[in-house]
Amino acid sequence: MKKWLWLAVVLFVLLIAYVGAGPYLTVRAIRSAVEAQDAAALSRQVDFPALRASLKAQLADKLVREAGPDIQASALGSIGLTIAGGLIGGSVDAMVTPTGLGALMEGRKVWKRVGGGFSQPAPPPSTAESGGASVAAPATPRPFDGAEYRYESVSRFTATVTDDSGRPIVFVMTRDGLRWKLSDIRLPL
Repeated sequence: MKKWLWLAVVLFVLLIAYVGAGPYLTVRAIRSAVEAQDAAALSRQVDFPALRASLKAQLADKLVREAGPDIQASALGSIGLTIAGGLIGGSVDAMVTPTGLGALMEGRKVWKRVGGGFSQPAPPPSTAESGGASVAAPATPRPFDGAEYRYESVSRFTATVTDDSGRPIVFVMTRDGLRWKLSDIRLPL
């Protein structure tokens, strides 16, 4: 009987350890997918519908707040806000892709990378431009490089990176069963 009890305790501890390490494993899988430029692997780690809905809500809220009560109250202003809200939705759908997420996770502006596919290749070193000396290409930043990790609850984990301007971008992973997925990004609005 003692053997079964010890086995159950060991299995329970292993399960708790696996669930506790889950967000770190997800971060590692996301980092590997971005570095390998593997959109399919990144898609397995991201809950795109929840992420898009969250970003649309954040941007729509910012738009309404910046418009102010005068514009919201007028008929023409409300039409303009409706049109702008539709444009925000389309923009979020276009930007919440493996390409856009890879750039954001590196703390870079998305529009700097969208033009070149999943990532832009570094320019080859040139000896003629540097007077004969070889110049190494700049290193590509790693996703979540320098991130601060934190559990917010048993089912919510955050990784915070800073953007080019030093503002925090918070990536939220949520647990569904034993799996963790990126489900929200809190933008520095």
